[in-house]
Amino acid sequence: MNAPSPIHPSRRRALLGALAGGAAATFGIPMLNLGRHAIAAAPDARYSTRAIDLVTEALVIDMLAPLKIDFRPEYPAGPLSAADAADLRASGITGFHHAIGIGGPDAYAQTLAYLAAWQGFVGRGSHAMTLVGEVEDLDRAKADGKAAVIMGVQNAEHFRTADDVAQFYKLGLRCAQLTYNAQNLLGAGSTERVDGGVSDFGAAIIAAMNDVGMLIDVSHCGERTTLDAIALSPRPIAITHANCRGLFDHPRLKSDEAIRRLAAKGGVMGITGVRMFVRDREPTTIEHMVDHIDHVARLTAIEHVGIGSDADLRGYDALPADQNAMLRGAYKASYGFRDRIDTDGFDHPRKVYDLTEAMIRRRYTDAHIKQVLGGNFRRLLAATWKPVRLPAAS
Repeated sequence: MNAPSPIHPSRRRALLGALAGGAAATFGIPMLNLGRHAIAAAPDARYSTRAIDLVTEALVIDMLAPLKIDFRPEYPAGPLSAADAADLRASGITGFHHAIGIGGPDAYAQTLAYLAAWQGFVGRGSHAMTLVGEVEDLDRAKADGKAAVIMGVQNAEHFRTADDVAQFYKLGLRCAQLTYNAQNLLGAGSTERVDGGVSDFGAAIIAAMNDVGMLIDVSHCGERTTLDAIALSPRPIAITHANCRGLFDHPRLKSDEAIRRLAAKGGVMGITGVRMFVRDREPTTIEHMVDHIDHVARLTAIEHVGIGSDADLRGYDALPADQNAMLRGAYKASYGFRDRIDTDGFDHPRKVYDLTEAMIRRRYTDAHIKQVLGGNFRRLLAATWKPVRLPAAS
């Protein structure tokens, strides 16, 4: 496995110089005194030199980060807006796992259209974004200051047969959940009343995903389906975005047993900032999100926890009222929506800096913070993805 390219000291000085001086308009973080910095879009926020250094040096990967949650038809038909490009640059995040839920009888055609539309969107925004096919693309994007987009789907209903897995991998799909919240032909989702585990068809899809190198995700799967998938896969898999049932009960949270078994296979779990997955009462803040990071690290090891926001950079609460209502109406009552969906302190484009500060307050070492920010998921992706196999010349 190739290690990520380190940030050269001269590049680090240039970035901090940009924070302090004339390039502040590009990075949006003017230098203040006492070694702390303010975000132009959030002038009340102050970030320590240590937090900025960590985000600057780390390869930050958010393993569930849709580029834009917007149900209007202009997304993704139009170009990347200047405001959205500025958010990407200022976020500190390099790797964005862009994945949505697609299901139903037209899932195959819809997923083809989704890949074409969003990969075209990334291509039209090539000044700020780049597509990811192999793990080294993440390293190059970090060096170039671009957002690296990992294409995924939060379901597997587009796989009509096991042969479809290789086809979609060639088309750029690098990660797929086995189920969304409901039952499908592979297994059960987390809000189903009965979970019968992974089906024979699901086992065939798991084998095919391992064969081509596509990352298996069980974030929305039910408990039995999650445990079966971990057992059936010879390679490590991911829970890209979920939290810990050991802290409180919710159908989208993962049991301690599932987390232990995931880690025993070398997998990684991304902690999400969705409010009702973070805490079952108010207040719900970024400190409670770090409680879930603590729980996974203590239960297994720091090598098995990362970030999976499950939101775009602006968050769900920034949606127009009609879209917010549409979103809430798409889920069962067991989701337990409250007044807000985003977690306090993890609800704006620079949220990774706030999370880093929270981990500093918990006395995590620099090395451990970098692992959580993206090092652990980079290791998993490097161990999973394979080069696309081209047919032999005749």
